[in-house]
Amino acid sequence: MMEDESLKRRTRLARPDVSADEAKVILSEHYGLSGALTELGSQQDRNYRIDTDEGRFVLKLARLEYARAELEAQNAALRHVGAKTGAPKVPEVVPARSGEEIVTAAVREESYQVRLLTYLDGTPLTRRKHLPAESVAALGDVAGRLAVALQDFDHPGLDRELQWDLRRAGPVALDLLSAMADGGERKRIAEAMVGAMRRVQPLMPELRLQAIHQDVTDDNVVSRAEMNGRLVPYGVIDFGDVLKGWVVAELAVACASLLHHADRDPFHILPAVKAFHAVCPLTDAELRALWPLIVARAGVLVASSAQQLEIDPDNAYVEGNAAHEREIFDVAISVPFELMEHAIFEAVGRRAELVLPAIRGRLLPAIDPDRLGIVDLSILGPHLPADRWHYEDTEALLLQSAARAAGAAATRYGEFRLTETRLLDARAPRTLALHADLCLHGQTPVQAPFAGRLHQRGGRLILSAETLHLHLYGVDPAELEEKTVEAGARIGIVPGDASALGFIRVQLCTEADVDPPSFAAAHQAAAWRRLCPSPAAILGFDCDAPMPDSIGLLERRARHFASPQKNYYRNPPEIERGWKEHLFDVEGRAYLDMVNNVTILGHGHPRFSAAIGRQWSLLNTNSRFHYAAVTEFSERLAALAPEGLDTVFLVNSGSEANDLAIRLAWAYSGRRNMLSLLEAYHGWTVASDAVSTSIADNPEALTTRPDWVHAVVSPNTYRGPFRGEGSTGDYVAAVAAKLEELDEKGEGLAGFIAEPVYGNAGGIPLPPGYLEAVYAMVRAKGGVAIADEVQVGYGRLGHYFWGFEEQGVVPDIITVAKGMGNGHPLGAVITRREIAEALEKEGYFFSSSGGSPVSSVVGLTVLDILHDEALQENARMVGDHLKARLETLGQRFPLVGAVHGMGLYLGVEFVRDRETLEPATDETAAICNRLLELGVIMQPTGDHLNVLKIKPPLCLSRDSADFFADMLGKVLEEGW
Repeated sequence: MMEDESLKRRTRLARPDVSADEAKVILSEHYGLSGALTELGSQQDRNYRIDTDEGRFVLKLARLEYARAELEAQNAALRHVGAKTGAPKVPEVVPARSGEEIVTAAVREESYQVRLLTYLDGTPLTRRKHLPAESVAALGDVAGRLAVALQDFDHPGLDRELQWDLRRAGPVALDLLSAMADGGERKRIAEAMVGAMRRVQPLMPELRLQAIHQDVTDDNVVSRAEMNGRLVPYGVIDFGDVLKGWVVAELAVACASLLHHADRDPFHILPAVKAFHAVCPLTDAELRALWPLIVARAGVLVASSAQQLEIDPDNAYVEGNAAHEREIFDVAISVPFELMEHAIFEAVGRRAELVLPAIRGRLLPAIDPDRLGIVDLSILGPHLPADRWHYEDTEALLLQSAARAAGAAATRYGEFRLTETRLLDARAPRTLALHADLCLHGQTPVQAPFAGRLHQRGGRLILSAETLHLHLYGVDPAELEEKTVEAGARIGIVPGDASALGFIRVQLCTEADVDPPSFAAAHQAAAWRRLCPSPAAILGFDCDAPMPDSIGLLERRARHFASPQKNYYRNPPEIERGWKEHLFDVEGRAYLDMVNNVTILGHGHPRFSAAIGRQWSLLNTNSRFHYAAVTEFSERLAALAPEGLDTVFLVNSGSEANDLAIRLAWAYSGRRNMLSLLEAYHGWTVASDAVSTSIADNPEALTTRPDWVHAVVSPNTYRGPFRGEGSTGDYVAAVAAKLEELDEKGEGLAGFIAEPVYGNAGGIPLPPGYLEAVYAMVRAKGGVAIADEVQVGYGRLGHYFWGFEEQGVVPDIITVAKGMGNGHPLGAVITRREIAEALEKEGYFFSSSGGSPVSSVVGLTVLDILHDEALQENARMVGDHLKARLETLGQRFPLVGAVHGMGLYLGVEFVRDRETLEPATDETAAICNRLLELGVIMQPTGDHLNVLKIKPPLCLSRDSADFFADMLGKVLEEGW
């Protein structure tokens, strides 16, 4: 039972029964203040915020059962911390008219102790369901800096009996549980508390004592929002639990509060642990006690809330917290204590030493290690072509096949298995193998590799030494009774006839009471590998898979790969494989690819790769040789273009295609001046870059264009100077004005280049009739009209094959690339014969790979698959569905300013204000990073980088579209 009867009585106290009107009287009489009151949450106090002309304050009312010295200690702690350099911001104590910092006020014959504090403006973290690692670390930093600030603080009121003191967590919880009606919940909490306190008990003498806040939680820190909307704590409120306690308890309380933001992942706390330790270093004993104390805190929270609601059923604050406190407890008990101890030590850069027993023999002495087949199930494993990894029995079939060939076979420990990945999953899958599977002939003997106690549990045979436990699955035990065996003793056999093959699983664990999982998620892998070491020593052969070194690889890239060639994300996953609209990193995580307009057919298409492989095995040369493929491909492209556009150039990229189109305009017109649109992107060659004016791609674009480039205002009907469908005339007039300027100079016009759908701004359609009017003016001046279809064409829009079809026009030159090669470097220019032949004046044209046999087969195969798999129709149907889902998000979240585009070229534009259209640039970047964590590849676009440019492979399924919309909705709802 609880050590102190007064403490027991205090756990049963309700809040002071003081209404808002009664609080106003107290404020007026004792502080001379008046204003609007808002009740603030509290478990056993009554708190009101008051808004006055003099500022904001908090009125705090406590029962007389709380000793005055305790309240004096709280005030003194506030003054102490407030005077410390580098400490978090804290409220200030406001004296009453009498000069007293604590006054007594009577309400309906009941007296209460009253204080007034300044109010810290900000947002508590508890209002965000998701907290990014930066916010988590900031909470740990605040808690650590507060602990440092309180190191030299002392006061008689700190020596108090409080139910939240983790030194008393065991007896407090037992007392609280005695009144809990739910027997099953009571048993769960009691078992967790016993386990936690059993681990803390021997460490207690080494745990440092000092003044601590004891309640630095997501509720009791105030935060400022950064430009991207992320909350960063800067201050601490509510010193009501300040006492003399364990330093590590300060961190334990903070970490426990984070667990309902963790999406069921206890490792979510680790940035807070690392940040706290950086400013307030913890000892080894404190690090070992941390997770048990988090579990203890979680148990006390649940038990206390249950009791408080019985006492004070109208306490909305307690009722509101009860659900997330149950979540905190569930997450806290979801993993072994030992696992979190390893994770915590890893987080602060330390490692507990492992002491393992001597290995005296091999588990399978009859197996020749040199004749064993090793099955590679990794991302790049040679046994997993196409989507074979996706079938349920793949691992067993491959292991069995390898065993038939070699006599015995094994999988690898520590391997991130592609076979364990999960598509369209917001959580990282458990892909790291913590075991080795073996396929062996029946009757193969199994021997004890070390001495220990042999027993069975949960369908497995376990050999236990003091610090190591061997778990065997699928082994027929030699003895059914528990017994002690020596190293080398026969403990079982592989079941079945000697001519048949059987499967066993071998796994080690350093803890006796832990039944380890077979697989671990990548971010938990280091801790689980400490708990479940490699079985290589007992197997007698190297079964360890090499660990990927993605960070080292990125560093090598930075040393030799020119820095202007950027990569997505600051900490990018190492992507080494793809399938359809999915990408896989080396840790087996599957990502939904929503940005890859290059791979129009999808990744890893077997028909596509087979066609390329066959052509490579036959011939690859250049287009100056005579062969069928280049003719057939040119014919197919010409047939896709409007009548009259019958001549094709083949190149390597969209940049080259646009560069060549500009050269054709120059050659045909005999002039140099080109019109282009502001905010546009056309490529990186000298000419295509010259007509590119997007400041997102080139911050100096507007000031570095050559004098032959004349940019006109972009017809952005959403945020341009003229808006809506009725803006056509104004935008056309802007082009006419630019043409008049050229006429006045007598310089003439070579052509006009534009995307027929505004791709770089996220797929915004041009205003109706815009291209018709502009093309007519350009042609009247002797220029040619170039439609840049590199991003938006080739069926991506779903409703149209070419973007210019939406405008009802026919250009003089079409440029296309990206998707037409499905990732192979391939581009094309399609034009009229007289325009093409004009280039002859400058000599012949040649592209080394453009139109090669391989490139031509690539192009033909893409067109065949687009047709046979009805990918344009899929882009229309899935794209329309996705756009509708995204528009629904726009109705729920004000940040969504607009949804642009059609088919599978869509844009979601984020704005901070729907009236001013202030771009939400920082928020968009943060949203993309959060989507990556949830398994979606997405990047921003547009001059303000505030648009999600949605351009996935055209094979995107409806399920994948829904997953993207669901994840975007989750981010917008829970935060980033």
